[in-house]
Amino acid sequence: MDTSHLAQHAGTAGALFASIFVVATTTMKTMIPLRVFGILANVVLIVTAIPTHNYLVMGVQAVMLFVNSYRLHQMLQLVRDVKKSVNSDLSMEWLKPFMTERNCTAGEILFYKDEKAEDMLYIVSGKFKLVESGIVLPVGAIVGELGMLSPSNTRTQTLECVESGLILSVSYTKVEELYVQNPAFGFYFLRLSSARLFQNLDAAEKRLAQHLASAAEPKPA
Repeated sequence: MDTSHLAQHAGTAGALFASIFVVATTTMKTMIPLRVFGILANVVLIVTAIPTHNYLVMGVQAVMLFVNSYRLHQMLQLVRDVKKSVNSDLSMEWLKPFMTERNCTAGEILFYKDEKAEDMLYIVSGKFKLVESGIVLPVGAIVGELGMLSPSNTRTQTLECVESGLILSVSYTKVEELYVQNPAFGFYFLRLSSARLFQNLDAAEKRLAQHLASAAEPKPA
């Protein structure tokens, strides 16, 4: 069998294997297995295109291989960062690549109590205050993540910018997309939100205890 026939058979076999990988990707419900099978299909098509010197196929598949590899790395890094955040300081740094910047000026109201909640915010700089409770939020705080879990999806307090600063925002739609792409992300995000909810409850209990203790103190005659 001459070289041309060998190349033809190799190309046919490679196309068959690649087709199997492509069909397999249609059964994947999450993004990480989908990217892995996509990478395998890219590699097979590149290898089988070499004997036939099909440079167009090799070029296209090389680009797709890079894209699939990058997206896989990005998703795996996201899951690792969320795991680390859940087990440490509840930081939301891992969401930054998916967020958009917004500059705020003193006196600006970012959202009002009872309005529909569509995104959550990460404070990069400046000073922001929850009006109804009077709580001043520090740099690095997240606001609005619990609105996504609320049945009514409404704000529980008004947020005001006290000193000009920068915030990052991410829509609930984007968070839902990340969850659909990788349920592991959704699980850890749920743990993260639950931990923040318990933190808020603990802080509220402490404030209530302080208030009750102050009220119980005898007033000077």
